[in-house]
Amino acid sequence: MTPHRNAQAAARLFKTPIQRWTSKIRLFACSGAVGMMALSAADVGNAATLTAAARGWHGTAGSAVDAPTVHTTSDQPQQHKRQNVLLIISDDLAARIGPYQADVRTPNLDRLASQGVTFDRAYSQFPWCAPSRASFLTGTRPDTTGVYNLWTPFRRKLPDIATLPQYFRQNGYFSGRVGKVFHQGVPGDIGTSGPDDPQSWDMVVNPSGRDRDAENGRLNDLTPGIPYGSALTYLADDGEDEEQTDGKVASEAIRMIEQHKDDPFFIAVGFYRPHVPEVVPKKYFDLYPLDRIKLAYETPETLAQVLPASKAWTPDNFGMTETEQREIIRAYLAATSFVDAQVGRVLDAVDRMGLADDTIVVFMSDHGFLLGEHGQWMKNILFEESAQVPLIIRVPGTKNAGEHSPRTVELLDIYPTLTQMAGLPHYNRNQGTSLAELLADPDSPSWAKPALSQVNGGRSVRTERWRYTEWEQGKDGRELYDHAADPLEHRNLADDPRYAQVVSLLRAMLPPGPVEKRMGSIGYDAARDCLLKPLGPRPDKADIDKPGVQRPCDMIDP
Repeated sequence: MTPHRNAQAAARLFKTPIQRWTSKIRLFACSGAVGMMALSAADVGNAATLTAAARGWHGTAGSAVDAPTVHTTSDQPQQHKRQNVLLIISDDLAARIGPYQADVRTPNLDRLASQGVTFDRAYSQFPWCAPSRASFLTGTRPDTTGVYNLWTPFRRKLPDIATLPQYFRQNGYFSGRVGKVFHQGVPGDIGTSGPDDPQSWDMVVNPSGRDRDAENGRLNDLTPGIPYGSALTYLADDGEDEEQTDGKVASEAIRMIEQHKDDPFFIAVGFYRPHVPEVVPKKYFDLYPLDRIKLAYETPETLAQVLPASKAWTPDNFGMTETEQREIIRAYLAATSFVDAQVGRVLDAVDRMGLADDTIVVFMSDHGFLLGEHGQWMKNILFEESAQVPLIIRVPGTKNAGEHSPRTVELLDIYPTLTQMAGLPHYNRNQGTSLAELLADPDSPSWAKPALSQVNGGRSVRTERWRYTEWEQGKDGRELYDHAADPLEHRNLADDPRYAQVVSLLRAMLPPGPVEKRMGSIGYDAARDCLLKPLGPRPDKADIDKPGVQRPCDMIDP
């Protein structure tokens, strides 16, 4: 096979768009039995080397990328101040919002999507709060940050790295934070800076609302005995939006934008919902009648196929009844609509202040959230619902408003994207790739990059068609899913000999070397015990900073 055809073969692994979220995404058929590429063993190795060298996703620092400029509605250069950046982060929000064709009411995010580009295949590098945020805010992979739990600070391993907000600050921007941006325990750290990164900011605001102390016996707890920040709990609360923490986050964000509207600013707004406890005003619960809530589609046969390693820290459905499952799904949807309303308030303020033409807006989540799919709940799992995230980017004047990109992207791509779009020098420690190419052409045929995600014990690589995962380098199992035929990930093809070539090519894309131990590796019973016991005091910093120390119960959210 010639090098040109070899590159085409590798590209076909990435470029097999499937019809998932929009009718614009094409369905391609691969030739050959079971829809695979016809690759020889040599071709597999060469293709993997070719694509790895092209994108450098094994953790090496990225180099400057000359991506095309986003086309605007004016052919004349804009004569105004530098572009502001408004980064809006929702906590634990899956790609279960209106722009992704989900049956949930999110009119403000729908509006934002109509004005920007929605990325249909965006993935977290570690679907758990602290590791994910450390990754995308430093623009580096979890194996670079060294953050695999909720306690280890990324500056232990990266003392001199410039975070995304810090880099803008160093380049003359006002840098401000409202709410949860770096990791905070929920609800324990609400109203405090928690384990923040002070050198990233010129100003921080830590709002706290009535939901902060909602544990005074009023919560509906569907998983009794599990630590509060990880329990499936909810409350249809009294009062108005502005009395809740996220309502106050929106108000303080608007105030900060108003104060700095004449300066180039980088303002990060971090909402706490839909992270549990799901405490939001009752009117949002009323949007979703309980008898209309649908459960995840699973059967005894599909549940039996789930590898123990991929679910070790979460017992199936926590023993909840179907009614209880509907209750927490309803609460999650209510919290999603509540966050949408707060996002709308901030976006309305940007418009009202006349800043829309000068402000890049990014809406994202730190990771997804399972609601009973595969019998699992919450996060820290590599299934699609946990690893995929919503990502919408609005660049002033774009000609691609309302478009969807089917290309596979990563959260760590946000850092180099924003620096490039703001006209700042490329930061050479970034390990992501600027999305400017896809903002200019959402269907760009030259984009051929996989997405890597990991949790303790497992690593995944995703292309537009495939997801391949190894647990403990394959010793605890492997997974391969064909999203073109099996978008719900119910049929594991990893051990099917007909797919050996696909497995070989995808496996070559995974970083080499061992992974941090998963809680399941200490035994399922011990993992379950950690879920059912109170956390107690935080680990001593001297203990958690010791290389290689992994306390099993550190896996639970505070």
